[in-house]
Amino acid sequence: MQWKRDEVMGDIFINHSNHPSAFWSIEERSAAEEYGRIVDMTFPAVPPSATELEVYELAEANAARIIAQKPAVVLCQGEYTYTYALVKRLLEKGICVVAACSERMVEEHHEPDGSTRRISQFRFTRFRCYGC
Repeated sequence: MQWKRDEVMGDIFINHSNHPSAFWSIEERSAAEEYGRIVDMTFPAVPPSATELEVYELAEANAARIIAQKPAVVLCQGEYTYTYALVKRLLEKGICVVAACSERMVEEHHEPDGSTRRISQFRFTRFRCYGC
């Protein structure tokens, strides 16, 4: 389901990922700006040693910071359990949360020593809602 401008809360697009918007393609930036001004909110480093409770508490704290800004849309991508906890909380509050969809293009180079080198390029195609 694609959200329309009059169905959203505010006029900012929060980028909560490990990919600063300064490095986005023109297409991704334009798609985000349809919802409003882009605001980067750094995705936390979630250590593998973190307990479920620690991940939940981190998600709760960041959800409160995000909710206070009344965003139109939140892009949330990163460590899976944290993302799940945060997205669930934001959706419960009626906030639209999206993931960036990209086409992955891979070049493979077979080296003389028998190794394989891969170069991946990701081309943004759209934002997709998490159950909105």
